[in-house]
Amino acid sequence: MSAAELDALFGDALDDRNPLGYREILAADERQEMLAAGERVLDEYGLNAEFVPVAYGGRWERADRLAEVLRTVWRRDPCLGLGYGFSSLIASVNIWTTGNEEQRRRAAGLLLANRRIAAAFHELAHGNDFAHAECVARPDGGDWLLSGRKEIVTNLRRAEAMVLFARTGAAGSRGHSQFLVLRDDLPAAGLRDLPRFHSSGMRGVQLGGVEFDGCPIPGDALIGSPGQGIEMALRSYQITRSVGAAMFAGPLETALRLAIRCSLDRRLYGGSAADLPYVRAAIARAYADLLAIEAFSSVVLRALHLAPESMAVYAPAAKYLTARMLLDAFADLRAVLGARSYLRQGPYAMFQKLARDIAPATFAHVSLSAALVTLLPQLPRLARRSWLSDPAATPPLFDIGGDLPSLSLDRLSAGMPRHDGIIGALAEIDGEASPHGSDPVRRFTARYAEELRRLRDGCAALEPADLAIDASPAAFALADRYTVILAASSVLAVRRHGGERHDEAVLLGALDRLTERMGGPAVLSPAEREETERRLFDQAVARCLDGLPLSA
Repeated sequence: MSAAELDALFGDALDDRNPLGYREILAADERQEMLAAGERVLDEYGLNAEFVPVAYGGRWERADRLAEVLRTVWRRDPCLGLGYGFSSLIASVNIWTTGNEEQRRRAAGLLLANRRIAAAFHELAHGNDFAHAECVARPDGGDWLLSGRKEIVTNLRRAEAMVLFARTGAAGSRGHSQFLVLRDDLPAAGLRDLPRFHSSGMRGVQLGGVEFDGCPIPGDALIGSPGQGIEMALRSYQITRSVGAAMFAGPLETALRLAIRCSLDRRLYGGSAADLPYVRAAIARAYADLLAIEAFSSVVLRALHLAPESMAVYAPAAKYLTARMLLDAFADLRAVLGARSYLRQGPYAMFQKLARDIAPATFAHVSLSAALVTLLPQLPRLARRSWLSDPAATPPLFDIGGDLPSLSLDRLSAGMPRHDGIIGALAEIDGEASPHGSDPVRRFTARYAEELRRLRDGCAALEPADLAIDASPAAFALADRYTVILAASSVLAVRRHGGERHDEAVLLGALDRLTERMGGPAVLSPAEREETERRLFDQAVARCLDGLPLSA
């Protein structure tokens, strides 16, 4: 089964007779329900098999294929994407990385039977500060007793199992563990389901909570060893953050299609809205953001296979930047639709639902500030030992769609990476370019090489006090800057290794949008930017009208 086959099962989103079209999706959202017809189709497709490694009877072999399938679901309805799919992936990855054989088989059996596994990590009092999570598991003979609360957990009441994060020792990096708990194993007297948490976005997703009161769980529920909970999460997040970054392209593609249709249909000042330069530029820029997200996330997904030792840096960087770009692109497109971007009825009503659904990208799973905090302690070491001295990653990392070796989850590490081959590619491309070249690609390369030198100096000078959550705003700004340079390096390297077949406007538009995020003088002249945006707008409209994917 492929992403294209899943898309065909979804049918025409604009057909009001389609039970999986926008009309029914919006109706389910108004009822604050999951789209039942959508869940049935995903059962038929066997979406959960995408989360199960081939060795255990599933279809998970390549990270990029997994992301492509999930992007298809999120393109249709982010509620289905999270409420049916991504939440079970978040939970089960911990089992594939660290669980024993019996736990892996149990998880595979649940998922392949279209069951759900919830990720019970979050506590409102602590947010992303997992090291101080209070829900506790105390030894009781050969078993454990659970006490405490978990809140805002997707599918907690509907799931047949949960991966639960609980304190098993003193607060700190080795004070927590994870458990695979089957709902049927829990005595009713030992827990209480909390009322559903209602939200402004993802309204169909069942956000639940639970309170444990001396609830017994079996001794063999422990995943890995006591105290491994945070380390396990850090490794697993390298997968889910990377896949999540690629998924974000789905809702943005749908929003772009809606904005394009609105600009062509809407009559203003004696013509269509699409005749207005501002509207055309806004669509072109959001399209460039989509293409930049696609290139960057594709490289990061390939790095899971080819450079897993670097994922402790690449995954949080991708999570952070793609979420920021997604929200900014939606803001640009909202200006295209105007008041229609807020309407909950009519031909463009899907836009307001998408805008509400993607808002949690800034804090769900892992917040953007937490992603930067994950990066901060690693940047000084890379600045001193890797940037501008390490070689580029091998060409297969940037050969989007090329062959990949099997995913080796045991090579993922919570430790600090020693090398940064994506940044190495930027230094290599800059070193090969003519110092006297004046074409736009050369100018972008030189600009980013100079930005990298400034970043290296700034990160090398960071003090220990600037490497944690209480770091200065200037330190956070350096981490932000790193993510932009990493994305630009990915875009340039993809073009260098096989991307020449694409329209140069794709490259220039993506780099121009990334450069804007850093401030400073523009690289493109006004005439170059106007021509680039004209070509991007024309390409986006043509692909939309022809029913083609909005990808390069």
